[in-house]
Order: sequence, then C-alpha cells, then structure tokens
Amino acid sequence: MVDTLSISQRSALMRSIRAKDTAPEMRVRQLAHGMGYRYVLHDKRLPGSPDLVFPSRKAVIQVHGCYWHGHECRVGRRPKSNLAYWTPKIDRNVERDVRSAKALRRLGWRVMVVWECQTVPAKLDALQRRIRRFLDRDAM
Repeated sequence: MVDTLSISQRSALMRSIRAKDTAPEMRVRQLAHGMGYRYVLHDKRLPGSPDLVFPSRKAVIQVHGCYWHGHECRVGRRPKSNLAYWTPKIDRNVERDVRSAKALRRLGWRVMVVWECQTVPAKLDALQRRIRRFLDRDAM
C-alpha cells in the first residue's frame, strides 16, 4: 500500500501522536481516581516510567496502546506496508515493556497492564473491578 501523505504531512501526523495523557490512559486515571485511589504519574525514578504509580500499595499500572505495544487484538494488528520499519519497531516496544515489568518486579513492585482495547466504554465496569482487585490485593 502506497503512503498517500507527503513526507511533511506524515511527519506532522507522527508528531501529533502522544506518549502521555492518551485517551485510554485518561480513562484509567479517571476510574482509579473515582474509586478513591491516589497515584503519581510517570515516575521517572522507576524503570519504564510507569503511567500510574501507587507508592503506598507498591503497585503500578501501565496503559498500553494496542497498536504500539503489539497486542494481539483487532486494534493491535500489525501494518501490512513498510514491514521492514514497523515490525522491528513494534518488537522493540514489546521487548522494552517486558524488560521494564521485570525490573519493576525485581524491585518489589506489582505490575498491571491495561490494554487500550480494555478501556472502551462497554468494558469499563469490568476494568474497574479488575483495577480494584489489583490495588486492594496485598495493600496492607
């Protein structure tokens, strides 16, 4: 498939993609805050700068975009064009995610991954229950 955008248009589009404060991350933050949990955002002192850090619970939540982090769902399908670029890029993201989670666990942190496809409105009740179970486990 041929790219229909010019180089400058593609560059502008790629620049507009956010790494923080994405819609899925904001939904998870709103859920956690609404349930009364307080957290620190993107703590650079921890491996991988987790999206939500709950220091008193020694727990972190990472919110991953399905496409960028290689989730095997409909949203996370790999592109069919420019495979020489996209396949290694997404593979590196997945490898980095695994390394970060292992490093956090070695430091005694509990890690939960929430995928973008789990933050759609129809699945928010289930996600809320999952977050509560995760954060309340071993919290004392």
